[in-house]
Amino acid sequence: MTSNLTSIPSYKSSFLSDCISAGALKFGTFTLKSKRISPYFFNAGLFHRARLLRSISSAYAHTLASHAAADPSFQFDILFGPAYKGIPLASAAVDKLADLDVEMYGDISYSFNRKEAKDHGEGGNIVGAPLAGQRVVIVDDVITAGTAIREAIEIIGKEGGKLVGIIVAFDRLEKTPSATDDDGTPRPSAIGEVRKQYGIPVLTILTLDDVVEYLKGLGTEEDLKRLEEYRSKYKASD
Repeated sequence: MTSNLTSIPSYKSSFLSDCISAGALKFGTFTLKSKRISPYFFNAGLFHRARLLRSISSAYAHTLASHAAADPSFQFDILFGPAYKGIPLASAAVDKLADLDVEMYGDISYSFNRKEAKDHGEGGNIVGAPLAGQRVVIVDDVITAGTAIREAIEIIGKEGGKLVGIIVAFDRLEKTPSATDDDGTPRPSAIGEVRKQYGIPVLTILTLDDVVEYLKGLGTEEDLKRLEEYRSKYKASD
């Protein structure tokens, strides 16, 4: 059967297909860190093989370029990958941006942080391009609670960089967890909270809505029903 993603760009549908074939997007029963029981799980850490790294980095590049084309004020100098997962994602995405348009993106740099500051040589805890005075986009796989992203934002600020955006691979579109998780109270998502707090675009390659549409096309009724029920139960107010 064919998927139902004709309404979205081909790079998104290709990436989603690759996620499923690689097992980076799985359907079943999974206990999340939040203790929610989810009918699906996304793990970008599985994109370690060459063809899969090419897939995800190309999707990052296309998403960034598409947003820049729609909003010319969105300009950036550096892709910053928070240690550790963000490091290969940012560096590979820089390469794919140059493939898209070397004139426009050929001088874009990547940068990442060390977990512990280097106390010899040049010192510091930043590897790659210096952040001072540069427009920076953070590249990561997901935003779950927002803690890691806020740490990265703090690093960029301390280094004198200007945060202009964040891009992640997947947006679950669900409200943040609480002690009364099932009380039906509307709450924003972690991504929504970051957008509001920092006033910057938070771009995503895929969302849960994309996955639901994909399953509609494949006719996998049981997985589709479970995803729709989960989405309805935990849908974010934003």
